[in-house]
Amino acid sequence: MTENTQLPVHEKGKPNDQIISYYTLRILIGAIGILLPLLVVIGKWVSNKTPALEYSISDYYDNGAAGDILVGVLFVLGFFLLTYKGPEKIDNITADIGCVAALGVALFPTTATGWVHVIHFVFAMLLFSVFIFFSLVLFRKTDPSKSMTPEKKNRNYIYLSCGIIMAICIAAIAITVLFIDPSISDQYKLVYWFESIALVAFGISWITKSEMFYFRDKGSPTGD
Repeated sequence: MTENTQLPVHEKGKPNDQIISYYTLRILIGAIGILLPLLVVIGKWVSNKTPALEYSISDYYDNGAAGDILVGVLFVLGFFLLTYKGPEKIDNITADIGCVAALGVALFPTTATGWVHVIHFVFAMLLFSVFIFFSLVLFRKTDPSKSMTPEKKNRNYIYLSCGIIMAICIAAIAITVLFIDPSISDQYKLVYWFESIALVAFGISWITKSEMFYFRDKGSPTGD
């Protein structure tokens, strides 16, 4: 309901320490999204001595170090989402669904055939749907009893923009897969680039939600 809901404090920890940990978690989740497209390329270069792009980020699964990085990052993302606690129950449920989706993407590779490939696609769409829901709905909520600050308005603009960008990218991926000649989409690595743009938008949204930088409300030491 509100963005300004007080965060829980661990009995044995100091309140400020817990708040810092809470907002740092958002930064880490965002950083994972931004860095993943680059990390898998670096991993392939280390293993195969070539930075050539794959058809999609998921296609790095069978590329040595790149595959290890991909699976490792997805498991870390799943863990972070599992431990994430938002201001309302819906935030926690959505994060838990994201955790399951991230693990599903990792455990059911797109390079497999048959039903495994289909399951991977379902989990991938579910994961991006969670990302979009966070940006367009959950992050934009505001305490109705308080006036919206200029910083909050700016943050909401970023959340909205990131959510729209992610939605457009997912739609573009669907159009590419269904209607574009595979040789053309593979030549220009369209799916990889659409996924990368969506992940960067996801990362920016979560880092903005950390409220530890420019968009922190004035007078607030750690954000909302």
